[in-house]
Amino acid sequence: MRFLLDDEQRAFAHSLDALLTAADTPSVVRSWSAGDHTAGRALWSRIADAGVFALAVPEAYEGVGPLPVELAVAFVELGRHAVPGPLVETVAAPALLTEPGLAKRFLPGLASGETIATVALNGSYALDGDAATLHLAVEGGEDGEGGKGGGELRLAQWHGHGHGQGQRQEHGPVRTSMDPARRLTRLQEDGGELLAAGPQVAAAAAHSLTWARLATAAQALGVGLTLLDRTVAYVKQRSQFGVPIGSFQAVKHRLADAKVALEFARPLLFGAALTMDPADVAAAKVTACEAAYTTARTALQLHGAIGYTAEYDLSLWLTKARALRTAWGTPGECHELVLR
Repeated sequence: MRFLLDDEQRAFAHSLDALLTAADTPSVVRSWSAGDHTAGRALWSRIADAGVFALAVPEAYEGVGPLPVELAVAFVELGRHAVPGPLVETVAAPALLTEPGLAKRFLPGLASGETIATVALNGSYALDGDAATLHLAVEGGEDGEGGKGGGELRLAQWHGHGHGQGQRQEHGPVRTSMDPARRLTRLQEDGGELLAAGPQVAAAAAHSLTWARLATAAQALGVGLTLLDRTVAYVKQRSQFGVPIGSFQAVKHRLADAKVALEFARPLLFGAALTMDPADVAAAKVTACEAAYTTARTALQLHGAIGYTAEYDLSLWLTKARALRTAWGTPGECHELVLR
């Protein structure tokens, strides 16, 4: 099957690219990493105005979705520009809030961007709990995959104020990940409002995990594409022995391998968005994230020592590629689901 985006989807991608290019996202990422969310929240509002978060919310609750293909298109662009924040969690949250009372209470805010959500499954760390305004914790089920057994969905508490980004707290409320712009936080579940309980919670968690993996795969693909573009531009400029290093056969081979890996991931991503089958999405997630990680390694090698420096913008995508590789499912977990 040959999958091509239609004119409207391509126009949507171009409009997001223009919006994010004008926003100077590297400076936004650096502010977010330092714990200053002002610029990030302003960008979040513009992304919401473009309709990105509404893609995961049904029309009955002020959204335009669910539209997983368009969501994948959007998240490729968000990854290409390294936009920080709990983007994946905010579009995965609606799948947890399908009960009419909960949907009416929470989904309009998620669609409009007024609400920033983070989600923790079975005691895992939640992303950017200090920036989120809605903290959801799920306990029970089979890590959101099997949809069996009971489960509980609660509003969690966030008590991490006052902890700086530079403090690595493995057992505290905040710890940094490989990506400094991803602040991983522990949520206080005890005493939080019980929103739902029973087998339907585990089933909803499984559906939410599928949405999260799809968005993560798209984000990783976008990260990989930018790493490749920046590296191609760099090897055309950097010279050795009087010629651009991009003319060396070994460099061409490394870049070609990265290009092939990313292009192989693209149809898997959009094919998974069409089916929303958990195994298809897991395959897309592991393929896109491994392609981005491979491209990051190539980018780092070809840039040399400058690629390691935090002051150089490439590092913003390098660290994100590494972090997304294990977000919402390690390669091993995704492979296991596909094989099962």
